[in-house]
Amino acid sequence: MTSELDLDLVMVDRPMDRVATVTLNRPDRRNALTGPLAGHLAKAIETLNDDDAVSVIVIRGAGGAFCSGLDLKEFNLDPQPDWVAEFGETWQRVHRALFDSDRIVIGALERAAVNGGAALALACDFLVAGETAFLQVGEIQQGMAAPMNMAWLRLRFDEALAGRVALLGDRIAGPELARLGIAHQSVHDTEVLTAADELAARLAKHDPAGVARIKASLRRTGTTDTAEQWFARALAADPLSGRRMKPRAAEDA
Repeated sequence: MTSELDLDLVMVDRPMDRVATVTLNRPDRRNALTGPLAGHLAKAIETLNDDDAVSVIVIRGAGGAFCSGLDLKEFNLDPQPDWVAEFGETWQRVHRALFDSDRIVIGALERAAVNGGAALALACDFLVAGETAFLQVGEIQQGMAAPMNMAWLRLRFDEALAGRVALLGDRIAGPELARLGIAHQSVHDTEVLTAADELAARLAKHDPAGVARIKASLRRTGTTDTAEQWFARALAADPLSGRRMKPRAAEDA
């Protein structure tokens, strides 16, 4: 497998016809989020959205982990990195690109998807989760809102399930994610990437025009908002969203 687009922090490969794999590439930090990583991820998704040769996108993390949330070590450096002030907008750009995508998006959940990583996993149309991997929307344990997580939870699921995930803030393991309908399937930890690739190969056989029409129809029937409006409403739902809050609890899993 060769990389067509290697931005160091994010790699894009073409493992098979009509399929692109996007890999978060900070394995030493379990692919924790920084401004530069988010920027490269947004650019990668936007580029694939404009690529007529792609109808399926697989998102995964390097080194056997999906994404452990914000890299608080980097966010809390002194002096603070310049990108911190723009991170919120950069992260919204990632989610707008995923919201607007008329490609089928598959998430390969290995080890953990925590907070910001959970939002990325929930943004996927299909999630393949390892048996001991988990998803955690844990912001409530830090006294924080979870606007991106809530935006995707309320788009895809009912209020009861969204509340269970966000108000408990627990780790939800792969088999339970599948039982709840959050994950498409749960497989042995060593089979996550293989299962995601097999699903991608199956979905890539669909007519790309049909995929695009159905994805567009899902958005039109699910919400009348544009991506900009949808995520703006998610942020507005937090009464403290106007305040700049310094990350204050470890997200790394």
